Amino acid sequence: MASAADQLASGLNLSKFGQATELKKRLWFTLGALIVFRMLSYVPLPGIDPTQLGLLAQRTQGGVLDFFNTFSGGALERMSVIALGVMPYITASIVVQLATSLSPALAAIKKEGESGRKKLNQYTRYGTVALTAIQGYVIAAGLQAGVNGISPVIQPGPLFIVGAVVSLIGGTLFLMWLGEQITNRGVGNGISLIIMAGIVAHLPTTLVQLFEGGRSGSMNPVTLVAILAAVALLVLFICFMERAQRRILIQYPKRQTQRGVQSERSHLPLKINTAGVIPPIFASSLLLMPLTISQFAGQQQAGQGWWSDFVISLNQYLQHGSLVYMLLYGAGIIFFSFFYTAVVFNPEETADNLKKYGGFVPGIRPGKNTEAYFDYVLTRITVIGAAYLTIICLAPEWLVSQLSIPFYLGGTSLLIVVNVTMDTVTQIQSHLLAHQYGDLIKKAKLKGGRLR
Repeated sequence: MASAADQLASGLNLSKFGQATELKKRLWFTLGALIVFRMLSYVPLPGIDPTQLGLLAQRTQGGVLDFFNTFSGGALERMSVIALGVMPYITASIVVQLATSLSPALAAIKKEGESGRKKLNQYTRYGTVALTAIQGYVIAAGLQAGVNGISPVIQPGPLFIVGAVVSLIGGTLFLMWLGEQITNRGVGNGISLIIMAGIVAHLPTTLVQLFEGGRSGSMNPVTLVAILAAVALLVLFICFMERAQRRILIQYPKRQTQRGVQSERSHLPLKINTAGVIPPIFASSLLLMPLTISQFAGQQQAGQGWWSDFVISLNQYLQHGSLVYMLLYGAGIIFFSFFYTAVVFNPEETADNLKKYGGFVPGIRPGKNTEAYFDYVLTRITVIGAAYLTIICLAPEWLVSQLSIPFYLGGTSLLIVVNVTMDTVTQIQSHLLAHQYGDLIKKAKLKGGRLR
């Protein structure tokens, strides 16, 4: 059954879109900011040889760099000033959020309201600078050292490392500021839109490779149709699961009104996928990190010692599509789904707030019993959410390995694109709804003035 908000949104008059000047300004601002983001992805770091950089990128394919390169829109592959994208900011935000749940001091700051939120945002910015500096130094040192004698740095030395680190910090902070401007002056969540823009930037290349494979005969036409059908089904499945909720009935004490004694009822919505896209991101990062380190350490030959044999075995077992990789990836997604859901939703706090305002779940006593009931329901729906995320992320991995697809098709990227698109469309509908109500209020005022 559709909610009241969905019913209102379905009745919107899209012909009023041209009259919503405020919404058009926001859309143009968002588009302009995303264009600036894409232009910055082609501004290279100082002192980089693009020819050698291309050879180095070919030697390090398959690691966590490909994963982050997708989110940065190819900026990491080109080693631009925004090569790290907004990933340091996202990591810092997650760390601060986890620390808020674990530290009583930070939890007290969070309860201060708007001032507490500003303090936590400031801590997040400090963490972003620190993480960007560390990651920038690792990238600059790795570029300077090179892989198998290939180094894209024209003039190695301390000046290159300092310049690269400063440039990467400036690029990440600019993207963070740009995302905040999109959130305040545009439409949608700015950071999420920047990530989605980077992912969508790879879609034309992916489609060209897909259809070129079908045209040249390297890919079976039946396989091509099966891939397109699978992607369409996955998108529909994601849309259904992201809107799925478990609504718990909340009842409040009876109150005397003009219509007699009435009881108020509401619902506590619990999303099936409470953790969002955090579990796949964390699982992929942790799983691909050893592979990336081994690639930066150099591709060694077998028989040169136990370390070289270990590196080669690690690269074989952690390849995309391998059984060990898929089992570890699925286990990581399930673990982080339960862990992050436990951090985001606190049954004890929710039960206490309900008891404070007089609300209760019918048939469940307030207090500890309500807390246990929330924990029971949340555990059951998290099982479904974790299974859903595992299927979405492992199905493309299986397709890539079984059908020998020459490009990477990521379930995490598909999740982000669909989620951000749905959120942005919802915000556009909200702006149109507000504009439509504004027109109705103006007409009512005019009619009231004429009656006088």
